[in-house]
Amino acid sequence: MNKDSKIYIAGHTGMVGSAIYRALKNKGFSNFVTATLDELDLTNQQNCNEFFAKHKPEFVFLAAAKVGGIIANNSYKAQFIYENLMMEANIINASHIYGVKKLLFLGSSCIYPRYAPQPMKEEHLLTGILEPTNEPYAIAKIAGLKMCDAYREQYGSNFISVMPTNLYGVNDNYHPENSHVLPALIRRFHEAKINDLSEVVVWGTGSPLREFMFADDLADACVYLMENHNESGWTNIGTGDEFSIKELAHIVKEVVGFTGELKFDTTKPDGTPRKLLDVTKLHSLGWKHKTSMKQGISIAYEDFMSKQG
Repeated sequence: MNKDSKIYIAGHTGMVGSAIYRALKNKGFSNFVTATLDELDLTNQQNCNEFFAKHKPEFVFLAAAKVGGIIANNSYKAQFIYENLMMEANIINASHIYGVKKLLFLGSSCIYPRYAPQPMKEEHLLTGILEPTNEPYAIAKIAGLKMCDAYREQYGSNFISVMPTNLYGVNDNYHPENSHVLPALIRRFHEAKINDLSEVVVWGTGSPLREFMFADDLADACVYLMENHNESGWTNIGTGDEFSIKELAHIVKEVVGFTGELKFDTTKPDGTPRKLLDVTKLHSLGWKHKTSMKQGISIAYEDFMSKQG
């Protein structure tokens, strides 16, 4: 990519897309093509093709997706598989039709089997059953990365895929029901603090192990791979570090400044028992994360606070 290359970031208003935009801008890129949900329905093939025909982007970051936590994935299974399949298929195909030089597709670590060996290597894909709570979303993401490889094989398209771990950061979704675990904890501890509650109850046993990455680190990795990696397959993007939900809750509790008790509701589901990505390939390509958990959560909490009325 040259500094004046025309770059389309699909999903530029979301947490990941906005982080990619910041990363590119900080590196001196300035020729961006963007469109909000109101301006462009990515699930509509004609609209998508017309957008690509008009703007002819040279590079595409496919960060647009319908995302959510356990409740959202369980409640809106049809929407999750339909909208994600349509968005990625339309963008990948339009990128082929209108001569995009390179595309980066963002998948998700939930593509790996529920009981995949830990840490999860790229070759563990499709070796076992998926986690039932987010299977439709995972299947859509698997289809996207396989589509990128198919277009590379049949048409010679330079389309690459990355599989990020659990993400958090600026512009995260803090919806009380549809958010992921970390932003949900930030909101819950903050509300408990301002309402002077005596305790915060966290779903599950607190024992599941999770890996978390600050979204700006992911964005830096995506830009790095867009500039330096041109092979088929997919690359895990993570930190290689893991925390129990209990450890995570205590970090959030400290950052937010909540002084009450922390309790766990063991009648609620834990989800996948352990989820850690093997980032050997990523490290071998020359990239490692920079932001610590406490540092990242502090920035995320500041962002959350800035959006409170």
